[in-house]
Amino acid sequence: MEIGMKKDIKSYTKRELEAELLAMGDKAFRAGQIYGWLHQKQVESFDKMTNLSKELREKLSEIYYIDSLKQVQVQESKLDGTKKYLFGLHDGHMIESVLMKYHHGNSVCISSQVGCRMGCRFCASTIDGLERNLTPAQLLDQIYQIQKLTGERVSHIVVMGSGEPMDNYENLVKFIHMVSDKDGLHISQRNITVSTCGLVPQIKRLAEEGLQITLALSLHAPNDEIRKTLMPIANTYSMEEILNVCQYYFNRTGRRITFEYSLIRGENDSEEAAEELAGRILHRNCHVNLIPVNKIKERTFDHSQNKEILNFKNKLEKYGINVTIRREMGRDIDGACGQLRRSYREKQREMEGEACGYME
Repeated sequence: MEIGMKKDIKSYTKRELEAELLAMGDKAFRAGQIYGWLHQKQVESFDKMTNLSKELREKLSEIYYIDSLKQVQVQESKLDGTKKYLFGLHDGHMIESVLMKYHHGNSVCISSQVGCRMGCRFCASTIDGLERNLTPAQLLDQIYQIQKLTGERVSHIVVMGSGEPMDNYENLVKFIHMVSDKDGLHISQRNITVSTCGLVPQIKRLAEEGLQITLALSLHAPNDEIRKTLMPIANTYSMEEILNVCQYYFNRTGRRITFEYSLIRGENDSEEAAEELAGRILHRNCHVNLIPVNKIKERTFDHSQNKEILNFKNKLEKYGINVTIRREMGRDIDGACGQLRRSYREKQREMEGEACGYME
């Protein structure tokens, strides 16, 4: 991405930076120094790169910009300390990121797009459609900014916020390589989870990348009929196609698949649905993550009751399927994907409307 004629230096890999430096007539080893400033020390100005000559710093600032997010708002849960951040981008768009603290370390859920075009009926991210993809720099900087704001290291990453990661494929893969780079944050790929609603060609392509991340497939239904009522992507790819490509992913990577299943009261949470789901995924090397769906005001969906959730879990376990119920984090804040961004924008529109009324 470019601002004016300047190029986004934080989205370059170290090898790409070496090529850029050589093209500028400088030495390739400078790329390692610049990369360290950007991804280890995470500076936001070329002036802070003190082991570079003033001449080089000035030349860099003429050609490149350092893309950095700005905190617009933060909500903190009084229940569990979960923090939801609203970050502003240089073009005026906003994205969300969530910090969740567990005994095994800090986990950050990041957005991959501004908005989403997948149209899942229970998700706030998709209501206004897709605005644009996020760059590798903007994916990375969600983590960098949260580390700066908290003073604590992030150990786990979940690409499960606003957007469909596989719909931003090239930038996603580049981000994974960069965030796991020993010259960057060096987060283990095994501590990175990528969620998708089921873009079959991209999943197959991801299986060939040689990565060791966890793939989380948003299933949310035991059959095509129910899935089509919840997720438009089901009209393009059947469950058979999706489960087949998940098996292909496991065969190629050896990484167990996680099936995400949002429990919606009266829609997909019956014992019959659990029985059918068990029949479909039996004997697969997988894990089912049951998620009580987050309520959003734009939809009438309600989350399943505790009894229904436990019955569903017990039915799957009866067939020997590994299953957990996701711990609900940040229930007292705008927890659903896209909810904080949407509520902030609505307040902005209300204020603008009031201002216009006052002017009249």
